[in-house]
Amino acid sequence: MTTYVYAIARRTHDRLPDRMAGIGDPPCPVRTVEQGDLVALVSDAPEELRPKRRDLLAHQSVLAEAGAGGAVLPMRFGGVSPDDDAVRAVLAEHEQRYLARLEALDGKVEYNVKATHDEEAVLHQVLSEDPELRAMSEANRKAGGGTYEQKLRLGERIAAAVRRREAADAALVQRALDGAAETRCPGPQSTGWLANLSFLVPREDTADFIAAVDALRARAPHLVVQVHGPLPPYSFTE
Repeated sequence: MTTYVYAIARRTHDRLPDRMAGIGDPPCPVRTVEQGDLVALVSDAPEELRPKRRDLLAHQSVLAEAGAGGAVLPMRFGGVSPDDDAVRAVLAEHEQRYLARLEALDGKVEYNVKATHDEEAVLHQVLSEDPELRAMSEANRKAGGGTYEQKLRLGERIAAAVRRREAADAALVQRALDGAAETRCPGPQSTGWLANLSFLVPREDTADFIAAVDALRARAPHLVVQVHGPLPPYSFTE
């Protein structure tokens, strides 16, 4: 049976969830595979591995339990190796790099921040900031909506103004939160956001990071800001 990998940690890790319930139906018990100064948290892998809600939650639960005891290199859902020996071979090959990354991530968590516009609020903002655009909108309104060409021209001008505002607000999100984090990188791929960023934050500074997010919301009420975390540092694992 193939081996499913949840995370990599130091062999001296204080809280390895050995025999904890993992993925699968029935759940496969979590075990450890040791090599040198490293250990991998693994279980058997089901024959058909799919991102079912129960398995996603089980994966996250193992990472949360392990992460509570110290730094781990979390694997994203679906990491499968041919067998335990193949896991040991990878640990042996990359031992020094993994140990260095564990040292760098010790005591740190990830926050993913996504931002988009409140459509009504940003429309009001772009009209209030552009007198010419506001005059075009008012003229169309007084003309019962305007001709097709007038509507098209106004729509194109508004869309261009919103795109410029999206670029400016993406930079605003970065500036507002960079000072509260150690580093950042692009968040997991998804669409529909003007900003999708992951921040690496020392665990003792998480309250300051959330305060910075709250200040951003107060400063830019036309933004809808979603925060997910604290998370294992997926985006900074390399």
